[in-house]
Amino acid sequence: MTTSLKTKNHKDTGRRALTAPEVVTHLAKLDGWKLTGDGPAVAIEKSYNFANYYETISFVNAVAFIANKHNHHPALSVYYNGCLVNFNTHDVSGITVSDFECAEAVDQLLS
Repeated sequence: MTTSLKTKNHKDTGRRALTAPEVVTHLAKLDGWKLTGDGPAVAIEKSYNFANYYETISFVNAVAFIANKHNHHPALSVYYNGCLVNFNTHDVSGITVSDFECAEAVDQLLS
């Protein structure tokens, strides 16, 4: 694990970067999500596949709704039949509970 996951408090939001053991614990509770990146770019991500572009864009729009509701916006890579969703909390240069809450909400779209 990278050292960037160590606890770091953020004055404005009260959010903090999770420690490496906390990230591993949360990640184990999600299906298909993986740790990616390093340093300030460390994130969790998952790839979703669809039958066509229409289904992909419908998913992207639903993710946008979730992101707006949580005021926490992922990086999205959109393809004809798929989308890569990447969550990171830039203002703490790490991964927070918010990233995992949003990842879980995105997974629930397809359950």
